[in-house]
Amino acid sequence: MTRLVQIRGTRMAPEPPAPAPELPHVAGPRVYVETLGCQMNEADSALIVGQLAARGYVRVPDPAAADVILLNTCAVREKAEERVYGRTSQLLRHKKDNPDLVFGITGCMAEHLRDKVQKQAPHIGLVAGPDSYRRIGVLVDRARAGERVVDVALDREETYEGLDGVPDDDGVSGQVSIQRGCDKFCTFCVVPYTRGRERGVAPREVLRQARHLAERGYKEIVLLGQTVNSYVWEDASFADLLRAVAAIDGVERIRFTSPYPVDFDERLIATMAELDKVCPYIHLPAQSGSDRMLTAMKRGYSRGEFVDLVGRLRAALPDLALSTDLMVGFCGETEDDHAETLSLMREVRFDSAFMFRYSDRGITYAARKLQDDVPDEVKGRRLQEVIELQEQHTRASHHARVGKRERVLISGLSHRGDRVLGRTPRFQSVLLPLGTGSPGQTIEVEVTATTGHSLIAG
Repeated sequence: MTRLVQIRGTRMAPEPPAPAPELPHVAGPRVYVETLGCQMNEADSALIVGQLAARGYVRVPDPAAADVILLNTCAVREKAEERVYGRTSQLLRHKKDNPDLVFGITGCMAEHLRDKVQKQAPHIGLVAGPDSYRRIGVLVDRARAGERVVDVALDREETYEGLDGVPDDDGVSGQVSIQRGCDKFCTFCVVPYTRGRERGVAPREVLRQARHLAERGYKEIVLLGQTVNSYVWEDASFADLLRAVAAIDGVERIRFTSPYPVDFDERLIATMAELDKVCPYIHLPAQSGSDRMLTAMKRGYSRGEFVDLVGRLRAALPDLALSTDLMVGFCGETEDDHAETLSLMREVRFDSAFMFRYSDRGITYAARKLQDDVPDEVKGRRLQEVIELQEQHTRASHHARVGKRERVLISGLSHRGDRVLGRTPRFQSVLLPLGTGSPGQTIEVEVTATTGHSLIAG
């Protein structure tokens, strides 16, 4: 499947006009927070809501009921700026019923939009970057008082130690950010510019948050970082952190995302193989199968080194599931380079993938120094070829599980509400009959069929 910008709790298509709802009776001002993008943004939204709650704000699920609407943005995906403006324009209709409604942009697009919103989106009264959330309550108060507020300064020390978020999740799988920023500076990537330089969260804080989640009944801990396996704090490595989290009572599963291929050492691989709680699933971004493109992207590894790493991981974790990121149409990519990516896919056979076409981000090395010279129609055709090949591999991966017994962690109901939804340790979705288990329960089932993208049991 193509990786798209996620929007929680809404649709991108224009919504038909609706009568203003009766506002809920709440003790404080109402805030609606919408998240675009990755799991790091989801964790940051939880942090924002936690800080606002401490200041008396109440989160509401409906933007029509809000006094403040915050859009937590992502700068990584294609046409990110257009998506932000499009979504805020859709939400602007709620201002007709509430003239004092305040709009805010938070997250990775804040720095990029800071000088543009006054002209292109004058209704946006707050622009807050990813290192300003400790102050978000004060910033929102100032915006509600009529001030145009911009706070996008990056802070090399900020890790939000001691702060707890209020997540909007299933209560089963909880996220803990262990690292912020990135030092890799891949030529296509905006993260070092929008989230700052890499810094790890102190192990004591990671463990405090993980224990807090376990005490609240969460069964799975997801450790988050831009290059999560490059984590280091004084003499503590990522392998050390995995062992410490695995020792917490109540934690049944541990996942992490996204690791960087260069930073998988033998000690980390051995630790993953040793710890039963660490799920046999890794999201391992490849980006390209062409050495020429990997060099142009400054990824720091060759195709051969990537394939060798996959071999070592699968040798240590025989039932390992792999997902990846694949980019087509990067600056200077030829048909031979594209063929190398398809060849890598056939050689590795990823279980799933996030696939996208390269687009200029304006502030990256590639935007400043390289030429975006692959025509859009060529990018589109190459992307379709990657999607079609990955579709074959994803369906085959799911069909291979039919007839096997799987331990499934129940998370709730399916999107349609007609099945119970769970996940295997390999991060594959499982659909079960209504009435099967309860959220947070792990049950063993036999897989009887597959939709091609989900497993079916019972």
